[in-house]
Amino acid sequence: MVTSTELLIVDDDETLVKVFERLGRDHHWAYKIARNGKEALEVFNTSPVEVAVLDINLPGMDGIQVLEQIKANRFSTEIIMITGVGSVESAVRAIKMGAYDYLTKPFDDIEKVANLIEKARERYQLVKKIRKLERGGEDRQQFEGIVGKSRKIQEIFDVIESVAPTSSTIMILGESGTGKELVARALHRRSNRSEKPFVAINCAAIPENLIESELFGHKKGSFTGAMNDKRGLFEEGDTGTIFLDEIGELPLGTQVKLLRVLQEGEIRAVGGNQTKHVDVRLVAATNKNLEQQVKVGAFREDLYYRLNVITVDLPPLRERFEDIPLLAYYFLKKHAERLKKNVDKISVDALQALQSYRWVGNIRELENAIERAVVLSSEDSISVRELPPQILGTAFYLPPEEHDSRDLTRFPYNDAKEKATAAFNRSYISSLLRLTSGNISIASQKAGMDRSNFKKIIKKYQIDIRQFKGEEE
Repeated sequence: MVTSTELLIVDDDETLVKVFERLGRDHHWAYKIARNGKEALEVFNTSPVEVAVLDINLPGMDGIQVLEQIKANRFSTEIIMITGVGSVESAVRAIKMGAYDYLTKPFDDIEKVANLIEKARERYQLVKKIRKLERGGEDRQQFEGIVGKSRKIQEIFDVIESVAPTSSTIMILGESGTGKELVARALHRRSNRSEKPFVAINCAAIPENLIESELFGHKKGSFTGAMNDKRGLFEEGDTGTIFLDEIGELPLGTQVKLLRVLQEGEIRAVGGNQTKHVDVRLVAATNKNLEQQVKVGAFREDLYYRLNVITVDLPPLRERFEDIPLLAYYFLKKHAERLKKNVDKISVDALQALQSYRWVGNIRELENAIERAVVLSSEDSISVRELPPQILGTAFYLPPEEHDSRDLTRFPYNDAKEKATAAFNRSYISSLLRLTSGNISIASQKAGMDRSNFKKIIKKYQIDIRQFKGEEE
C-alpha cells in the first residue's frame, strides 16, 4: 500500500523550507521536500500528495509550469502557491488554473499558514471521498433502507438486529425527520412477523374524535356518520406489527384503551359490547419528552413504562457529520433515476455547504434539498446554486447590483479588489456564523479575530445574525 505524502514543500529558499519543515513536525504531517520542479514531479509520480506548497519562482521549470504539469496529469493534489508581493498577478493566474490558494511572503502569521494547509488537506479528503462515491467505490453502509456508517448509526443497526426477533415493545426516540419509520420497518422486516402486515399510524394526523374508531374500529350507528361496521387498524394489523408514530399526541382516553391492548391483547370497537383478541407487536415513536409529559399529566405513567421496554434513540443529522456525503449521494441516485435526469455528481463546494448546515429537519430536509437540486440542475453535477437558500445563507445570494463582482476583470483594480473583498467577507463571516449557530464569540475565535472587530465586519456588511438561529450575546 502506497502511503500518501500529506505535505510537499517545493522551494529552493532554505529559510522557507525550514519554516515548513517545522510546521510539518509540529503538526505531525508526513512531508517531503523538493528544491525544483523536476524533483516535485518525481514525488508526484511515486506517491499521492495531499497538499503541495509551490513557490512560483523556482530554478529551471517555474511554479506555473509545474502547476500545469500537475493538472495535465490529473493529480488531485491541492496546490498552495507561494509568491512575493510583486508577483500576485501570477498567483491569481495560478488560482484560475486550479490552485487552491496562494501565500504572499514574508509570512506574518505562521499559524494562519498552518490553518490554510489544514483546510487544503480537508478539501483533498473531501474530493477523494466524492470521487469514490461517484465511482461506487465507497463501502456504502445500508441496512434495511437505512444509510450510514457513523458509529452511532452502526450501534442502531446492532440494536435492530438484536431486538427485532423478540416480541418486546419498542420505543423509538428522535427529532422529526431522523428516520423513525425506517427503523420501525427494519424491525418488522427482521422479525418473525416479516410476512405479516405492517401498519403505520400517525397519531397526530387523526382527529381526536376519530382516533379510537381508526385504531379499534366501530359498530354501525355508534356515532353520527357510522353507517356501517368498520374494522380498526389494530385488527387489520393482527399477527403483524403496529407502528404508532407521534404517540405523544394520543388523547388520555385513548391511552387507557391502548394500555389494555398491551396488557391483555384485547380491543373493543367503539359502540361494541364484545372484545376481540389481537396479536400485534407494537413499535411506538415520538419526538417529545414523554417523561416530561408524564410529569405534567399529559401522558399516563403506566402506559409510558409499558411502552418504554426497549429504547432506540436516533441521533440528529448534525451528530452524524460523516454520513452526510453518503446520504447525499444516496438521495442523488434515487431522485436522478426517478426524474430520469443525468445528474450523478455533487460539487465540492456544494458538499461543503451541506456539511456546514445544521439540518434542523434532519434527513428529511437533506433529501428535500437534494431532490430540489436534481430538479434544478441543468448539468451532470449539483452546484451550490441549486441548493436551497437557507443552506447557503443569504450572503451567498448577492443582490443584483453585486452580481458583477463575479467578473472582476471589467473593473479597475481598486474597484475589483473592493468588490472581491466585500464578497469574501460576507461569505466567510456568514459561513462561520452558520457553523457556530450565530455565536459571535466562538466564530471570532475560529477566525482568529478580536470579537469587537468581528462584530464591526458583521455591521459593516449588514449580515443579519438572526438567520443563523443564534442570538447575539
